[in-house]
Amino acid sequence: MTDTHALLAELVAFDTTSRSSNLALLAHVEALLDRSGIPHLRGLDATGTKANLVARIGPETAGGVVLAAHTDCVPVEGQSWSSDPFTLTARGDRLHGRGTTDMKGFLASVLAHVPAMAAAELTRPLLLVLTYDEEIGTVGAPSAVELLLASQPRPEAVIVGEPTLLAPVTVHKGVRTYTTIVEGRDGHSSQPRLAANALAAAARIATFIDDLAARHRAGSGDPTFDPPYTTFNLATLHAGQAINIVPRRAELTWEYRPVPADDSEALAAEVERYATEVVLPQLRSTTGDGTITFRADTVARGLAPEPDGAAEALVRRLTGATDPAGSVPFGTDGGHFQDAGLSTVVCGPGSIEQAHQADEWIATEQLAGCDAMLQALIAELSRPS
Repeated sequence: MTDTHALLAELVAFDTTSRSSNLALLAHVEALLDRSGIPHLRGLDATGTKANLVARIGPETAGGVVLAAHTDCVPVEGQSWSSDPFTLTARGDRLHGRGTTDMKGFLASVLAHVPAMAAAELTRPLLLVLTYDEEIGTVGAPSAVELLLASQPRPEAVIVGEPTLLAPVTVHKGVRTYTTIVEGRDGHSSQPRLAANALAAAARIATFIDDLAARHRAGSGDPTFDPPYTTFNLATLHAGQAINIVPRRAELTWEYRPVPADDSEALAAEVERYATEVVLPQLRSTTGDGTITFRADTVARGLAPEPDGAAEALVRRLTGATDPAGSVPFGTDGGHFQDAGLSTVVCGPGSIEQAHQADEWIATEQLAGCDAMLQALIAELSRPS
């Protein structure tokens, strides 16, 4: 078993499902860093049960490279596994276990190379950034980027090691999820003029969002993606108590996934403006009662193409990739790094087709390819800049 495989077995053994703490895994990583004398720091979330981690290997100078990975994984409940999902199991050239592809394989490869990174005469630093709760909406990434920029010299490039079969990916959509809460006034269904129907108001907002979706489907779009336009989803609508009671409260959940060319802030503002200027006066027209509030639950930023981007160019030098950069249908932490002005590329071992399912696996040749990429990175940063 290679060092990467052994470390992957250790990482898979930690149940870092997003509902759980990631602190035990971080403590394990910190112990590995301590053995090589690598400085590191945590950034705790508001609950104190989860944290980001930033570490620097090499000189405290600008122009370094960030290796970014999330530490959480998705649940295993309801899936039919052939083996313990939290025990790495080899079957031929495949290593099975929760998170092997998404994305503990990349992290294991990075950690396996920490001693070599620490021993190299780096002229620019390697920066490790580990985040929490990526799987539920890149929740930890914004504060991780803040911690990185507040504590370290500004890096030149960011490699987010999500599974891309080690091909450079420079584009993905973002994700924004919302809960819209309508409060009206309940009353007897025979006297609707004495009530304010929250369900009716929420339905008007839902119809507006659906019309907005149709408008984007009919637009020119972005052929980089499938589908090539910003998508919307009306997810849940909860309201009402009984057939003869006017609903006082309604709760609507919805999301959209914008292509980079669309102004994602403007899309949310358009829905809120319609709710405030059109729906709210209607809600209040009978009794004067009514409020509509919007809660942003998730903001996962998209990744936009970077002409002559430093991060893409770096990955091409390291891997020898010559095909055009690709796009992926899933989100990553990458958009938050890019939003902070850092050149960012997504490139890591494994395929997303094996992620989030029973018997998740990664091919040993993909881990070997990631090992080779990191060895090339150490050599590149050891040369005079």
